[in-house]
Amino acid sequence: MAKGTELKIKRKITSREKNEFLWGWAFILPTMIGLIVLNIYPIIKTIYESFFKTGDFGKGNIFIGLANYQRVLTDPEVWQSLLNTFKYAIVEVPFSIIIALVLAVLLNRKMKGRAAYRTIFFLPMVAAPAAIAMVWRWLFNSEFGLLNNVFGTNINWISNPNIAVYSIGVIGVWSIIGYNMVLFLSGLQEIPKDYYEASNIDGASGIYQFFHITVPLLSPTIFFVTVTRVIGALQVFDLIFMVMDRNNPALSKTQSLVYLFYQYSFVQNNKGLGSTIVVVLLAIIMIITVFQMKAQKKWVYYN
Repeated sequence: MAKGTELKIKRKITSREKNEFLWGWAFILPTMIGLIVLNIYPIIKTIYESFFKTGDFGKGNIFIGLANYQRVLTDPEVWQSLLNTFKYAIVEVPFSIIIALVLAVLLNRKMKGRAAYRTIFFLPMVAAPAAIAMVWRWLFNSEFGLLNNVFGTNINWISNPNIAVYSIGVIGVWSIIGYNMVLFLSGLQEIPKDYYEASNIDGASGIYQFFHITVPLLSPTIFFVTVTRVIGALQVFDLIFMVMDRNNPALSKTQSLVYLFYQYSFVQNNKGLGSTIVVVLLAIIMIITVFQMKAQKKWVYYN
């Protein structure tokens, strides 16, 4: 064979490899179609509509460039809604994670009725949002609500502008604890028992084991729950929509960015401005998520 000559061998694809290729695409194609139709296309469409305003009587779109973004960034109502969203997230995210983690650790031990307790704590997750809102509106009622009767107070839990958003945050915590708890239980069951047995021999206390064994080894799950809950909290809408009446004096102090998007897009029929709010919220979520991804290197431990 001459120097520099390359020998190219063409291998014929077998029917088995061809079938695996076709079946592979057949399995992932529905997911790809769903991703494009339900996620990618709506995102592109929303960004596109943010540069337009709806014409008179809801007919036609008029290109206005960055005018919607200028209005959103200078609108006090948008900034107030953003502040409300962060207030809700500050209540819902840390408290739902801490309470769920403690419950998961307790229910991970051998105890009577463990399965029943798990089911009870998970029930709020599968309950209808309308039913949850109705129950909590009764609990928070200023005249005949259970909380005021128990504590002997007369607090306007959901009509006081100063505390209404935090009251809704409490509902959010109660609603999501069960879901977080199940995720933590799954992570706890993956931790080898050898670590705890060795620490017991060394005389380590339960609190020491929790902070030096459980939390570090469960940190990937904690990180996942934190990221997903931050995203979910920033997108809160249903609780506010169902708990707060339109005539509620505290509505302006509780409406989130997604609620404001609903008002602009479907009540005022200004889809361009509503789309702009969604794009701004998407940018905020992406920035926070990127920050979380970078910060995980300092406290998340992967085996």
